[in-house]
Order: sequence, then structure tokens, then C-alpha cells
Amino acid sequence: MNPRLDLLQPYPFEKLRALFAGVTPNPLYKEIKLSIGEPQHATPAFIMEALAKGLGGLANYPVTAGVPALRQAIGQWCAHRYEIELNPETEILPVNGSREALFSFAQTVIDPNRGYTPIVASPNPFYQIYEGAAYLAGAEPRFLNNLPGNDFAFDYAQLSEAEWQRVQLFYVCSPGNPTGKVLSLDDWQTLFALSDKYGFIIASDECYSEIYFDESERPIGGLQAAKLLGRSFDRLVMFSSLSKRSNVPGMRSGFVAGDAKILKQYLLYRTYHGCAMPPPVQTASIAAWNDEEHVAENRRLYREKFAAVTPLVAEVLGTAQPDAGFYLWAKTPIADTEFARGLLEHYNVVVLPGSFLARESDGVNPGAGFVRIALVASLEECLEAAERIRAFCRSL
Repeated sequence: MNPRLDLLQPYPFEKLRALFAGVTPNPLYKEIKLSIGEPQHATPAFIMEALAKGLGGLANYPVTAGVPALRQAIGQWCAHRYEIELNPETEILPVNGSREALFSFAQTVIDPNRGYTPIVASPNPFYQIYEGAAYLAGAEPRFLNNLPGNDFAFDYAQLSEAEWQRVQLFYVCSPGNPTGKVLSLDDWQTLFALSDKYGFIIASDECYSEIYFDESERPIGGLQAAKLLGRSFDRLVMFSSLSKRSNVPGMRSGFVAGDAKILKQYLLYRTYHGCAMPPPVQTASIAAWNDEEHVAENRRLYREKFAAVTPLVAEVLGTAQPDAGFYLWAKTPIADTEFARGLLEHYNVVVLPGSFLARESDGVNPGAGFVRIALVASLEECLEAAERIRAFCRSL
């Protein structure tokens, strides 16, 4: 077996199951699950209809690069959303959701044969796929703390000059999971300058990009920032997904876009990897990327929930509405694991301890003392959960 598999930690939800072992939730309350970032809003009917209409494609092998119509639909969406022009033939590649792409991308771009152990840098707290991707690519993950005292910005000083020389890949998540932090144009400029100096590739995870609260202030994407700053797409690739945008996490559909030289090699890898998107999913994805009305309605539902729930939770926990995304990153009055366990036992609300989403770095676990609350349930359930959280905090 690959010995690097032994380096992988249990996934956060495995840790959660272990944490809750032996806990009997209060039977007076129905469970409200706010621990997993799984959209609960209804999948738009037109997407399901398009999926059904595409079933005839099951008789054909799909091509890894996707059908031209899908790449064109993605390109048109990027032009509308980010005001960038992409070549659908060379700068766009459909993938089966951003998760598998974020993992396999590292297997393509990491070169372990340069006489040193490569470093893959990522935010901390972070999406655990970044860590696993680094280990199984033969690299060493390094976690740059995102702390509230620094407005959740990267602490670039955590890496020495010698360590920066070893960085080959830098994962960015904007809007961030779990903090909701959106990188500004100045933030991107700083990161681009580091990439240009040290030659590393930027993997920009933007799967929460379409959940924001002000229609006049959309989160800046990595490729958009590059264009605004007069920079090329060299060593820059963005990852996007329909899962949160269109409420289709089970469809597993997204794309990567950016540096054509990198995507050419990534397509080669994917061809051997055997991960072409099924034809019905491609048909449904075209329909989804071509429609914005359902996305605006989706944002409205989240905006309504955050406006109602955030003030209630903020009365008892240290939190505020994030820049974007659908998580409240809330500071707890007791240890985050103890808080999550007690909340389940007494009020049957499930949240995720922040320490499960981070690693100790520079003597700090930046997730410790926080919980991630995913406002993915209905407004009524989220309000009920907020009241239970308030009751639990007042009992401490």
C-alpha cells in the first residue's frame, strides 16, 4: 500500500462521529443538522429536466474535455460573471465537482524530483482535501494561519525564505471555508507577487463564489483579479462548481479554468485518470450555467437566513455575518468540541468543531474555540437552531 495513506487524518465528519459516540441527544427536540456544507435548498426543476433529457447520451463514452457546448456555456458564464474572455478549447476543462479536481490537480503539478520536498501551502483553517492532495503528491503541507485578529488574512511570515523556495502549489479559498473571508484585489496582488517571485502555482478554490449578500459587490475571482491587475493567467487556475451555486451537490459538476499550459497537462492526467463527466450531467450543467435566475433566488434565501439568524447567534457567541458563503464562524465560550457535544446532547443541534478544520501551526490551532454553523437548512429550522444555541449558551 502507498505509505503516504498513513499520513491522512480522519475526515472532520469521522472525527465528529467519534466525538459524539455515547451521546444521547435530547429526545424532546428534533435533530437540526448544521454541520455539513450540503445545500438543502431545492434543486431547480429545469436542471433535473435537462438531466433526464440527456439520458440518451448514456450510450456513448464521454470525452474527458467535455462537449464543446459545455465549455462554451462555462466560458459565457465567466464572461458574464467576471468580465474575462477564456478560450473554451484551451483554458476551460469540465470536472466532476471541485473536490476531485482540487485533489487530482496536485497530483499533476507537483514535481518531487527537484532535490527537495515540495511544499503545498494552504489556508488554516482549511478544506481537508488540500492536505490529502499534498501528501499523496509527495509534498509537505504547510498551513498559513487565518486569524480573526488579522481579519482572517494569510500570515505569509510563517514561511521562511528557504521554505518559500520550496513552495510549488498554493491553495486559496475565496470566499473562504469556514471563515467566509473574501480576498480583496490588494490581497490578490500580494499573492501574485509571491507567485511571480517564487514560481509556484495558485489553485483558487471558488466554489462559494455565488453565495454573497450584496448584489452590487460580488466576490472577486482569481482570474478576474489577474485581468484587473494587468497580469496573465500564468501559474493560475480557478476551480468552480455548481454544487452550492445551483443546489446540485449530487450531480458532481464543476470546471477548472486558467493557464492553458497547465490545463493541457492536467487534461492528459485526467484522460488516464478516467474521470470524464457523464453525458447527462454535461447536458444538465449546460442548462445550469446558462441560467442566473435560480442563482439569484438561492442568494435571496441565504440572505434572508443570515439577516434573521446572525443577530440571534451573535448575542451569545462571537460571530458576525461573513463576507460571503453560507457559514457562521462562531467563537465558543468553552472548548469547541465540548460545545458541540453539549449542544447535541441537550438541544439536538449538530455543528462542527472548528479545531477539526485546522491544524496546529506556529503554535496555534486557529480553529480551536470556534464552531462552524452551516445555514443550509430552512429558515424555520435555522431560527429554531439559533434559539436552541442561545438557550444552551445561557445554561453554561
